[in-house]
Amino acid sequence: MSAPVPQSTLAGRVAVVVGGTRGIGAAVAGLLAEQGAQMVVNGRDPQAADATAGRLPGAIAVPGSPAEPAVADHLVGACLEEFGRLDILINCAGTAEPPGSSILNITSAAFRDLLDAHLGTVFETCRAAAPHLVAAGGGAIVNTSSFAFLGDYGGTGYPAGKGGVNGLTMAIAAELREHRVRANVICPGARTRLSTGPDYEAQIATLQRRGLLDEVSARGALDAAPPQYAAPLYAYLAGDAAAAITGRIFIAAGGFVGEFARPTPAILGYRDHHDNPPWGLDELHAMLGGADR
Repeated sequence: MSAPVPQSTLAGRVAVVVGGTRGIGAAVAGLLAEQGAQMVVNGRDPQAADATAGRLPGAIAVPGSPAEPAVADHLVGACLEEFGRLDILINCAGTAEPPGSSILNITSAAFRDLLDAHLGTVFETCRAAAPHLVAAGGGAIVNTSSFAFLGDYGGTGYPAGKGGVNGLTMAIAAELREHRVRANVICPGARTRLSTGPDYEAQIATLQRRGLLDEVSARGALDAAPPQYAAPLYAYLAGDAAAAITGRIFIAAGGFVGEFARPTPAILGYRDHHDNPPWGLDELHAMLGGADR
């Protein structure tokens, strides 16, 4: 029988919550505060950051875009200066890809901006926080990805950025495991400003009509639960009860909690290259079947 989970594993802990002023990030920041954590709340809008921090006990605001190295460094520095420690980094920032954006029409600049908003933000904040978490003897990183990394929602920079977040987080988890620093990813489903409104609804209808989304997925996208349903998994992964969990990609969507299995290669064919020539094209066709997998 497993040991009971402590009532609160976050009391006295200090977090940096990136994108903590709206949507899922705001719900996460609120729950961390309820659990006794102190924190730095970040968002691009200074007024929203100040307002959010003002509602939470033991919180300060540091606005700006953490995709900028100086802002990421300032976030961590302000946390250490104000609270004297850093235990948790949570990344919830993001921006939607414009409706209709695809490889057929997106500009190189727009693609780079989307990568920067997602993968760049996670990289810079992890880069700034990791040495301090290691020096402290451990800590937790929880990054946010999306179902979109599978490509089912179309787009370019958004799925590419989220897929990059997954790979980067897995690499961080492997590298920092020996230092007792954990890193995990959550793909949340929640109703936020990025997933509401006529433009979003029209985009989902278009994706379903084109065959990118099935009916069940489309309905789920249009009837997502509030962010408060996703927040508990972030709080759990940040706490001591999850001390053995690292390098995993989870799902939190309404009442559903799931996990993406770690990809493993399936062997389609093998022969020893020491004794055999390269595969012929006809052999590869016979092996792969010429089918769209």
